[in-house]
Amino acid sequence: MIISVASGKGGTGKTTVATSLALSLPNAQILDCDVEEPNAHIFIKPKIDTRKKVSIPVPQIDVNLCNHCGRCQQVCAFNAIAVLNDKVLVFPELCHGCGSCSFFCPQKAIKEVDKDIGVVEIGRAKGLQFVHGKLDIGQAMAPPLIRAVKKYINATKISIIDAPPGTSCPVIESIMISDYCILVTEPTPFGLNDLKLAVEVLRKLQIPFGVVINRSDLGDDKTDNYCREQNIPVLLRIPFERKIAEGYSRGETIVETLPEYSEKFRQLFRKINEKDKA
Repeated sequence: MIISVASGKGGTGKTTVATSLALSLPNAQILDCDVEEPNAHIFIKPKIDTRKKVSIPVPQIDVNLCNHCGRCQQVCAFNAIAVLNDKVLVFPELCHGCGSCSFFCPQKAIKEVDKDIGVVEIGRAKGLQFVHGKLDIGQAMAPPLIRAVKKYINATKISIIDAPPGTSCPVIESIMISDYCILVTEPTPFGLNDLKLAVEVLRKLQIPFGVVINRSDLGDDKTDNYCREQNIPVLLRIPFERKIAEGYSRGETIVETLPEYSEKFRQLFRKINEKDKA
């Protein structure tokens, strides 16, 4: 089973929930797909034993073959190539590595060269297999690196994906193969607004989902009311507790600071598993 943990906004406790859930389950792995700012390793503290560079193919123009017909510019959906009179400009930062330009070039004047965008690191800690991606500074293409991380999903394990915050392309790439998605939110106006955006995305992707309300005893009851009106299951409520905050500041998960929460996260998984079988 693949369970992604997402949130409409940052700072809701998404990574805290993902790491605590993974540590509470037998035979689990965690994959941190927030490649622009991965932080699950801070809590899992894995011993990294494998590092693999990730690259995407970007076009390289052979000026001796190119006749500046402009076909490459026409087929590029991301404006990564511009033909200006007798020059062809390539913008690698915009390239998605789709290969359309080289495929459609009538002169076969375009070949693809690898451009490094980041690294995938694999390790183990606390009984978990750990995988995360780290996007190189200055790179903008997170989805190809996220796909590289997801290649290490182990079908024999319960895979927990820590997705990026928000509702943009990296989030879609992270959650799109999930059997279930946990949306972590907080009972505040901003939390509710961004929860609604995330709910809309998941409904369009037709991925089953439920909500975890973090810091549930703060704010107001509008988030609970929204979930009830929309028939969205609230899987777990985590109150604001000083011990949890103190543990977080030390790089500890909830289940390490308060071991009794392990059973609560196992109950959360059982709810998901029952819904998946229904």
